[in-house]
Order: sequence, then C-alpha cells, then structure tokens
Amino acid sequence: MKKLLIIGGGFAGLSAALNAAHEIDLHGGDIAVTLVSDSPYITIRPRLYEPSPVTLREPLAPMLDATGIDFVQGMVHAIDTGSHQVDIGRTDGTTIQHAYDQLILATGSVLRQPDIPGIEKHAFNIDTFDAAMAFDDHLGNIVKATDQFGHNTFVVVGAGLTGIELATEMRTRIAIHADKETAEGAHIVLIEHSTQVGKAFGGEAQSIIMDAINADRIDVRTNAGVAEVGPNTISLSDGSTIHTATVVITTGMRASPLTEQIEGERDNLGRLIVDDMLRVASVPRVFATGDVARALVDDQEFAMMSCQHGRTMGKYAGYNASHTLMGLELRAYRQPGYVTCLDLGQSGALFTTGWDRQVESSGEEAKKRKRLINTELIYPPRGTRSEILAAMRIDEITGR
Repeated sequence: MKKLLIIGGGFAGLSAALNAAHEIDLHGGDIAVTLVSDSPYITIRPRLYEPSPVTLREPLAPMLDATGIDFVQGMVHAIDTGSHQVDIGRTDGTTIQHAYDQLILATGSVLRQPDIPGIEKHAFNIDTFDAAMAFDDHLGNIVKATDQFGHNTFVVVGAGLTGIELATEMRTRIAIHADKETAEGAHIVLIEHSTQVGKAFGGEAQSIIMDAINADRIDVRTNAGVAEVGPNTISLSDGSTIHTATVVITTGMRASPLTEQIEGERDNLGRLIVDDMLRVASVPRVFATGDVARALVDDQEFAMMSCQHGRTMGKYAGYNASHTLMGLELRAYRQPGYVTCLDLGQSGALFTTGWDRQVESSGEEAKKRKRLINTELIYPPRGTRSEILAAMRIDEITGR
C-alpha cells in the first residue's frame, strides 16, 4: 500500500485529504491517506475578527473518520526529503517517524510580526485560535477594568483586510463584553504605515471603506510606524504616544516556517515556488499548497494567502498527489475569478470582483453575502461519506 501524507489540518490540508480520498475511491487506488495536524480541530480563521472565537472551530474527526483518512495529532519537527519520512512530535512527548510516497505540505501561514520592542509581551493578535481566545479574554476583562490606565482605548496596527474588519467590529465586541454605552465611548485607533487605508482597493472601494471607518468614529493614523509597545502605551515613529492597554497586531502573513525544511526556491513571503501541478520543482515527491505555495491562479496572477484560494488549491494538490501514485493524468491548478468580501461592521460590507476590485455591492446587500460566506460556504462539508467526498471534488464547470 502506498502512503500519501498531508501535513496541515487547515483549509488547504483538509481539502487535499478529502479530494485525494475521493479520487482513490473513484479509481480504486491502494493508497493510505494520513493527515497530520497539531490540533484535532480546523479553525475558521477568516472569522477570528468576530465575537465569540470559541465557536469558530470544527472537529476534524467526523470528516476524517467517515472518509477513512488516518489522523495523527502532533507537530512535525523535521522533513527528510531524501529518505521520504517526517518526524512527528506527539502530544504525549514521544516522537514518531512516518514514511511517505507522496507528501503534501499545507501548513498555512503565520503572523508576520514586526521586530518592535515590547510587541511580544504586550500586544495581541488574532492569527490563531489560541491568540484570538487570549485577545477575547483580555477584551472581556479590560472593558470592566475602569481603573486601569488606557482601558477604553483600543489600537489596531495594520490596515489591511483583517485590520479593517477588526477595527470596524470592535464596538460590537466591546458591547457584548460590557454594554452599548461603553462601546460608544471607546476610542478606537487604526494605525497604517502607508499613506492611505485600503490603498490596495483603490477608487470607489476605498471611498466606501473610509466612509465606514468615519461612520464608526475610528481614529486613523496613516504614514505611522510603531516604535515600541508598553503595558499601557504604544509609541509611534512620529514621536507621539497613545495611552492604551490594548494593542492588536494585524500586519500580514508569511508562509509557515516548515517550508524551510524543503529545499527549493521561495518568494519574499517564504512560499515555495511550485509548478502548475503544485509540485515543488526541485524536490521529488513533494507538493505544496495553500499559503505555503506560490502558485499561479491564471496566466498572470498568483494565489493570495486566503481561504478562497487555499480550499481550491488544496483540492488540486490532493487530486494530483493521488493521481501521481495511481499513474493517472494530472490537472493544472487554475482558479480564475477573484473576489473580495470585506466586513465593515455596522456599515455592512463591501463585495468586489476582479484583481482591480470593482465594486459589485456594498452595505447590507454585501453584508448578506459576507454572512453566507462566513457561516456556510467556508465551512468543511458534513454528512455521509459519499456526501463529504462529493463536496470536495473539483467542479468540472467552475474548476473549483
């Protein structure tokens, strides 16, 4: 029996495992599929800016058990591409070795945290489930600690998609932990190192974003860097100081450090360069997918570090890795048609299409789409074995 090993239990890794299981079923392959993850849950990571992060993960077992995919909980410490095996640290402190005939690396991304004094000790982030829970616990405590210096000022560093979504959701989150009066009286600050918030969106979309930020009375500091973070202050590069007990870092992502275990060319975000089949060109028997892969989605654009691309890319990795083991034809990954759905809190949302981000809808109409995406479309499939596997095959019409 051949062995397909998938490292990573996020959107890309789970999609890869389930699609591989579907293809093996379809073609009668004699292949064992094993998924390795440090958690028995998949975190619904795009929603971690929302209230109640404790609800934003789903157990892997119902899907893996139903589809016959083996699961190993542990942390991969080493990948030996020469002997085709990995070392996995188990939760009981032991280490096991797992051989593979084909490997799919799908370990996602980590916060690209700037090297700033005090940031690790005094700042929060919402990059992982544990980090989001820690921030939510802090938020629940600090809104009631009215005697603590800076208790009613909340600073978000980084005005990318996550930063905008968190800043515009902050009053709702404060109201849940305290009350509406406390939320309305909060001072929310959004810090951006470039000259404009939402600059990547451009034109009409950027105007809608700024209208929402202004309506929510968010204090925007552009062209500003962070010099230091203290227990009750944040110092900016222009010499100013903000008194706050809450600083949240949303400064973008870079590929999982595990990519460094794979020999091969990487981009500036640490992503492995892959071919159209998602193979790491310089290393045999290794595929990379999701946030660890620099892959073309069409003839010009590369995949973003996003659930939108990770889920579909994972399907192609599972398809191609399993087909390689079965000696079947491979399929080039392509995913044309890029969209963005940005939550804007009480101002609704913004839905754009294309890489130039043309506005298709905004306000409550876009908010309905965002709710559909966040509460249904990005969730892993449920049901019987056949229903789960069918949901994760590549759609022959859309290619997704």
